[in-house]
Amino acid sequence: MTDKDKGIVEPFTPWQETTKGGVVTSSGNAHYYETGGWRADKPEWDTEKCRQCLMCFPVCPDSSILTEDKKMIGIDYDHCKGCGVCANVCPFHAISMVKA
Repeated sequence: MTDKDKGIVEPFTPWQETTKGGVVTSSGNAHYYETGGWRADKPEWDTEKCRQCLMCFPVCPDSSILTEDKKMIGIDYDHCKGCGVCANVCPFHAISMVKA
C-alpha cells in the first residue's frame, strides 16, 4: 500500500497534486493520523463507576473507546478529539470531560 492509497497528503503538497475539493478517495485511513492533539477537553474514565454497559462505544465518532472481550479497556487519546459524546451518554457518569 502506498501513501497515495492511504489517502495521505504530505505537507507542502502543491494543490495540483491533491484531489479536487480535498475529497477523501479511500476509507479506513483514520488510523494513519494522530488527531488527538486537536482537543481542548478530554474524557477521563473512572473504572470504579463503569458498569461495562458500553453505551459509549457505538456513539464515539472517532472509534476511540477501546474494548476487549466486550469490555471497555481504555480510551485512545491519539485519535479522540474530545467531543464529549461518550460522557453525555454514560448513564453511570463513569466518563467525565476535563481540560486537556
